[in-house]
Amino acid sequence: VQLQASGGGLVQAGDSLSLSCVVSGGTFNTYAMAWFRQAPGKERKFVGTIAWNGTRAYYADSVKGRFTVSRDNAKNTGSLQMNDLKPEDTAIYYCAGGEGTMRPEDYDYWGQGTQVTVSS
Repeated sequence: VQLQASGGGLVQAGDSLSLSCVVSGGTFNTYAMAWFRQAPGKERKFVGTIAWNGTRAYYADSVKGRFTVSRDNAKNTGSLQMNDLKPEDTAIYYCAGGEGTMRPEDYDYWGQGTQVTVSS
């Protein structure tokens, strides 16, 4: 299974950005999809996850109400809609497939990451 994240870029505080994750080489609808992020010099942190069938999602407190995770199993894609971006959201964002928890070690499949930079 391969995941490829895209859509990152440089934006200003308050802007919106949508990240995409394309999945290939496996059965996408058998696992949860999550997004994590990693800022320079810091550990990888949970952002949000969505169940295999899209019926349930939950988020880190830091992004709740601003970010939305979604998926389209028919197209083997997932997305992360980010609104009202803040400079502290600056990080490399990774999509992952796995068990639907908040722990990186519970995910077996990872995309290569896409950089999001938010200027103040």
